[in-house]
Amino acid sequence: MAGRFEPKVPVRLNPPKDDPISVEELAKATVFAGKDASRALGKTSTKPEDVRPEWHDLEDKEIETLNDWITFFSKRYNVVGVVEGAENME
Repeated sequence: MAGRFEPKVPVRLNPPKDDPISVEELAKATVFAGKDASRALGKTSTKPEDVRPEWHDLEDKEIETLNDWITFFSKRYNVVGVVEGAENME
């Protein structure tokens, strides 16, 4: 019976990432769904009023944080689209 539930072809999984994501963290991210959250990411904010595309007036440290997020996401996900009408692409 032990071999009955073994896969016919071995499954190779990548090791776990060093930065696991908790359910609580994912729940906070729903505020970003379907929106350009550039400003909120730069400010490290989940406040709905910060979820907007304008980021040019962020402080240098916040722009650095936004760039870190861009790097983080680009290493983990393929770009499948951009926000229509986005004017803040550089």
